[in-house]
Amino acid sequence: MMCLLLGIVLLLSACGQAQKPSSATDSNTGSNAGSNSGQSSSSPEQNTAPLQEEVPEEPQEEVDPVQEQLSSLTLEEKIGQMILAGVQGTTLDDQAKQMITDQKVGGIIFYANNVSTLEGTAKFVQSIKEANQSNPVPIFMSVDQEGGKVSRMPETVESIPSSRKVGETKDSALAETMGELLARQVQLTGFNVDFAPVLDVNSNPKNPVIGDRSFGSSAELVSRMGIAEMKGLRNEGIIPVVKHFPGHGDTSVDSHLDLPVVNKTEKQLAELEWIPFQAAVKEQVEAVMVAHILFPKLDPDHPASLSDVIIGEHLRGKFNYDGVVITDDLSMGAIAKNYKLDQAALATVKAGSDILLVAHSYESAKTIFDTLISAVKSGKITESRIDESVYRILALKQQYKLSDDQKASGDLKQLNADIVDWRKQIDAR
Repeated sequence: MMCLLLGIVLLLSACGQAQKPSSATDSNTGSNAGSNSGQSSSSPEQNTAPLQEEVPEEPQEEVDPVQEQLSSLTLEEKIGQMILAGVQGTTLDDQAKQMITDQKVGGIIFYANNVSTLEGTAKFVQSIKEANQSNPVPIFMSVDQEGGKVSRMPETVESIPSSRKVGETKDSALAETMGELLARQVQLTGFNVDFAPVLDVNSNPKNPVIGDRSFGSSAELVSRMGIAEMKGLRNEGIIPVVKHFPGHGDTSVDSHLDLPVVNKTEKQLAELEWIPFQAAVKEQVEAVMVAHILFPKLDPDHPASLSDVIIGEHLRGKFNYDGVVITDDLSMGAIAKNYKLDQAALATVKAGSDILLVAHSYESAKTIFDTLISAVKSGKITESRIDESVYRILALKQQYKLSDDQKASGDLKQLNADIVDWRKQIDAR
């Protein structure tokens, strides 16, 4: 009996072993061996090894060349970029060299008394660019070349008529050609910035400073012709600066002499003066010059050029403009008779201006430079506020690929012939 029971136990045990399922690995290996006889089979160790997950590469951040350049500048170099200064005479003097070396000014403006012959003016411009090559950023070389009575070109260059005369044709194609011809004129002497077009609507016949510098008394006409001229300047690689925001057309006082006051409401300005500037902002205008005019119904305490309400709330805010803002000349009577230069410099930077234009005095440029350096170091202005302005300035210089190696260019004979042909088209209308 005992032998019989032992035999039954052994038999059951053997049946259990025979019925035990094979592992998944054994089954897969056997299946692979049978169905893929033409391929080398994998060992069990290879089949059981976990697959390594590929780690995705982190996307590389795009380099911002403007931010890169900004980060490389010292505070002094940044402040210098915010100053556009005048020079004396018709050749580079020691004081101008020192201003470029010490204050590292970002731009120079020429007036009529800086212009001699075509060749002499080109040499003067080039000498400034060469003096600036020790600085890390190329220099703006700017001029007021509007045509008409505001012209800085030597007599050997054919003249361009006033904006009013061009405006009377109502032909925007002729205005665009005007911009191209103005650009070619200033390139003959090596400039890279033109303070044009004038976008003021000449709505006051007694205006002593605008007059025929405006395309006319209609906001629509000024917008259409002014934007066309702006595009013409761009076409030839010259940086346009529209002026004089918020509008100088309804003044009866010359801001070169004293502070004009315009008693218009925001609604009234929006219905006339602001229309051309809003059109320019829509066309992504590179730079806007702000006038020294008091608009007491908007800001009773500060002229437009020093006003956070007008520059900050309206131009930057409501107009959504993020380009370069330049003041009109801070040495003009409108400012000089009512403010100390250091106070004006602080106010306009706080209001949102990027470039402070100051002509006719090397000492004035130094005052602005010292004032802004001191303001940052004392905490009156943050360095991040300075960085905002300098970023815009550097972006514009990079956009136009400015270089101090760029020399005067153009064919005077061909340009003069083109101006004469264009003037005939104007006269025929």
